[in-house]
Amino acid sequence: MGALGKLIDMSLFFLFAVLAVFLPLIDGQVLLPGIYPKFLTDLKNWYSSEFNDYLFTEKPHFFVGLIWHELLFQWPLMIANVYAFLTRKSWYGTICLLSGASFVTSIAAALGDIIGSGRVTNRLLSMYLASMGFGIVALLRGLVSHSTKRSPVLARRRKLA
Repeated sequence: MGALGKLIDMSLFFLFAVLAVFLPLIDGQVLLPGIYPKFLTDLKNWYSSEFNDYLFTEKPHFFVGLIWHELLFQWPLMIANVYAFLTRKSWYGTICLLSGASFVTSIAAALGDIIGSGRVTNRLLSMYLASMGFGIVALLRGLVSHSTKRSPVLARRRKLA
């Protein structure tokens, strides 16, 4: 994939690693608020107030469902992405595709509520749009890795010709 592909992979690795740590520690507080140490609850509260992210403070039902989705589906994918990148597994692109599609879907639901609520701030919108961009890049990374592989059927056809 060249230098650009390596840069994208390194960026995705960094983001996957950060999310693998922060999803259970920060987003998990929406589901289990009483079990986290004070410095983690302070970090979540700082984020909520600094970015005016009312979803973390009000915890609407759809957002709680998204957090369950993140912890049960996306978090294992983030860990798998980190592992696949570090060990250069051939299925790294597939996991990127799954992670990206799932992440884009979750962020789209949150963005719909944020924009539709009329309580959107520029900082909050830029945070969620950056997350959407991360998901799109991961999705495209997965698609590119699949589109560059030769199909066994096409390889056989070329041998016959």
